[in-house]
Amino acid sequence: MTRVCIPTVGLAGAHDAVSEHFGRAGAYTFVDSETGAVDVVVNTTLHVGGEGYPPDLIAGHGGEAMLCGGLGRRAVAMFEAAGIAVYAGASGTVADAMEQWRSGRLSAATRETACQEHAFRDEDHGQHGHHGHHGHG
Repeated sequence: MTRVCIPTVGLAGAHDAVSEHFGRAGAYTFVDSETGAVDVVVNTTLHVGGEGYPPDLIAGHGGEAMLCGGLGRRAVAMFEAAGIAVYAGASGTVADAMEQWRSGRLSAATRETACQEHAFRDEDHGQHGHHGHHGHG
């Protein structure tokens, strides 16, 4: 069993959309890979005016793997330090991302494979709008 975390736009659980930016996600949706049980945790980190960083919040809720669209090297390093495996290339809904992960279509994110566009930006995405992360890997 793996407790998988997926950053989501809102609180709709398995039917919610994967957030393009994990740090600014509205919530983190956790899925038990064995039972399919879903639980949703509101994002209360620094990125949305709260405190702490997403890897700490996710680790605190038992997350062992995180599925996302893309992320930068600094973020990958923080997840590695927290003992959380990161997989990039997730898209669609939470259910879609779980299927992509189960079928091996997501690539393990490392500092070497992190999205270059996010590197050294401190994960602050406010100024450059939406860009696609589909197809990494």
